[in-house]
Amino acid sequence: MKLYFSPGACSLASHIALREAGIDVELVKVEGRGAKMAAGRDFAEVTTKAYVPALELDDGSVLTEGTAILPFIADQAPASGLAPAPGTMERYRLHEWLGYINSEIHKSFSPFFAPGSTDAQKEAAKALLDRRLRYAEEILAGRDFLLGDVFTVADAYLYTVLSWCRYVNIDLGTWPVLKDYHDRIAARPAVVEARKQEGLPR
Repeated sequence: MKLYFSPGACSLASHIALREAGIDVELVKVEGRGAKMAAGRDFAEVTTKAYVPALELDDGSVLTEGTAILPFIADQAPASGLAPAPGTMERYRLHEWLGYINSEIHKSFSPFFAPGSTDAQKEAAKALLDRRLRYAEEILAGRDFLLGDVFTVADAYLYTVLSWCRYVNIDLGTWPVLKDYHDRIAARPAVVEARKQEGLPR
């Protein structure tokens, strides 16, 4: 398999999940907001969506969208515990979290990275992000991970988006439960190795 990624982008969640699952993967770096790969190849040759993550399977087909790739990875290594068994209520809770992180937290960061965003737009996004993160903090109070005491692909995703706070001048310490959660996940060997491979700081 090949994982097309940009350092520190949402594709980091898929990279972490692959390492947690013990799955060997070839990493292909995409640069310039999803435009080019190594040797100047156009990323649109892989997927016309032209954004990461994209996972090229052994049969040559390509799976896109992190919320699809993450459970796919988990299902390749069921013993890893990265996702509850299909058909269980806990599995639907996993998808509930993946949806929330994707649509409510991930997207709330968009104005901070979009060229041309005004200060007013960023302030509005920050206020919305505060509400979304306070919900996650409330759920995480008294538990180690989003689904309880087992690390899942949803944690890989939430960890990744929380990591963006350092790049957009948001103090993660505003939400102490989330700060502790983020720091604990950052210490996991799979996370340390994924960050190292992407050239990201510890």
